[in-house]
Amino acid sequence: MPTFPAADGAVLHHDRLGGDGGNPLVVIAGGAALHPAYLGDLAGLSGVRPLVVPHLRGVGESPRPADPERGSYWRQAEDVEALREHLGLARLAVAGHSAGTRLALAWAARFPDRVDRLLLITPPAQVVPEAAADADALESRRGDPVGDAALAARERGPDLTDDDSFNAYFAAVAPLSYSAWTDREQAHAAGMRFDMVAMQAYFSVPPPEDLAQRCAAVPAPVLVVAGAEDAPVGPTPPRVVAGLFPRGELVVLDGCGHFPWVERPEAFRAAVDGFVAG
Repeated sequence: MPTFPAADGAVLHHDRLGGDGGNPLVVIAGGAALHPAYLGDLAGLSGVRPLVVPHLRGVGESPRPADPERGSYWRQAEDVEALREHLGLARLAVAGHSAGTRLALAWAARFPDRVDRLLLITPPAQVVPEAAADADALESRRGDPVGDAALAARERGPDLTDDDSFNAYFAAVAPLSYSAWTDREQAHAAGMRFDMVAMQAYFSVPPPEDLAQRCAAVPAPVLVVAGAEDAPVGPTPPRVVAGLFPRGELVVLDGCGHFPWVERPEAFRAAVDGFVAG
């Protein structure tokens, strides 16, 4: 597995998908602290541009930092910058999914002149304080047994005993993140694995209060992709995130939730291919 050196001397791992030709798109997984295997190749996006998928601190093959704050998304922006330098690129194209958009935003805010383009897929609530979740979106899932059971699990909250109990919680609430709960969605959800300690570290350093102002200084194009039926998020956070950037655009895909490349792969590709190709 390819590696790159971080600024603090840690050796971090990444996957590379697709051909060797052309500048890659760096893809940051969400969760937070999900093993990036759940991304696949984003419905074949590696055929448009090679994908470099880092294993974030404490996830997959990358080691857990001795200092938990080094695993925060704000500090891991330095790792994204180290990856850019390792790849030998003056500017970097970055995609982030869900909680991975927090890291993508942190990197862009800290290194605005190094951004080639940003693809932000289903950014979650509270990426910035103005991006609050829409409670009505969650309430819309009441009334069927699957939705009711998932909402009840969400209301109980996660069990922080160990990784297994932590992952059991996310398995119980998973139906809320999809527009349907067929074999396809169930198989995708079953393949996801969170690291509890890495997730806690991810949120250990809050972003600065001027994060929105820093995003406004990013000159690169930004595309935000949202799912119209993303119940845990709702329509407001993606709209707010797109509005942070002077060149931000929003595309909302019908018939999908938090994982549009899984539920609507053709529509997802139609929305992002031209942007990713540059």
